[in-house]
Amino acid sequence: MVKCVGLIKTSSYDEISKTINDALLLGSDNDYGYDYMLDFEKRFELRARSPITTGWDQLDVLCRGGLGSGELGVCIAPTGAGKSMALVHLGAQAVLSGKTVVHYTLELADTVVATRYDSCITGINLDNTMANKDKIYDALQDLEGRLIVKEYPTKSASTRTIQTHLEKLRRRGIEVGMIIVDYADLLRPVDKQKEKRNELESIYEELRGLAQMLECPIWTASQTNRSGLNAEVITMESISEAFNKCFVADFIFSLSRTVEDKVNNEGRIFIAKNRNGPDGLVYPVYMDTRNVKIKVLSSTGISANEATANSVKQQAESLREKYKKFRNTKK
Repeated sequence: MVKCVGLIKTSSYDEISKTINDALLLGSDNDYGYDYMLDFEKRFELRARSPITTGWDQLDVLCRGGLGSGELGVCIAPTGAGKSMALVHLGAQAVLSGKTVVHYTLELADTVVATRYDSCITGINLDNTMANKDKIYDALQDLEGRLIVKEYPTKSASTRTIQTHLEKLRRRGIEVGMIIVDYADLLRPVDKQKEKRNELESIYEELRGLAQMLECPIWTASQTNRSGLNAEVITMESISEAFNKCFVADFIFSLSRTVEDKVNNEGRIFIAKNRNGPDGLVYPVYMDTRNVKIKVLSSTGISANEATANSVKQQAESLREKYKKFRNTKK
């Protein structure tokens, strides 16, 4: 309580809540740890991850069925590449699987996000949703899952805010199956720190802890730095601000789309981190932002080094052709 007096002066209400809750938990933990011999049988008990599909068969195979309970998944992409679209796709697949999805948006309006779900689930272009209101309504009647979209202004909500909202839903009898945060970099840190990178790192750690506490998967997205804008393949080296935020994630994939890719509805997904299987693979994708349609193509995944080498080779061939045309023009 003495510590909270100082926090009141700085209006750090989230930190006050955390301080009081941490104090109340002291002495309440009666778990003395795992005894190596006395708890021998527990090592051989089957534990279900209860994964939720990504909707992409190739990625489901890599991560053993999708993102599991208590796991944190991150989509890395530069601005304008389609991070929010990818998160809507992941949420729509969970809804179609009969799960209750809570989608937190800190950048777009809740109705805009809901309209994207309409388009993703029904296949109707975003431009035509208003004209197909009845058709969309009829199609959504057969959904087994449930979607709740909660909008917060940018940097107004913290992980503590999300936890409070989820607790309200639980009291109303709503069991959450998946949480989506669009996106974590726009959350307000619970503990204010001098360096922004430290604040971002703590936000991702808190999200991972929230996933474990609620025993459900959480998907979020992260911005790349400037080097990722026109990159053929985006690796974790291009992640913005705080590289340490990748350490706590269980599954990370990047989405890269050059200007030419956007025109041709193409792109690439790179599996940057995977605790449940192989990583370092690149897959071509078809991505139509008009109806939030994203497909991972069925070609065999190649490594990031191979993809980069292919890109360099294509650029060299392109320059060679331009040089030939230039010489012919001179002649």
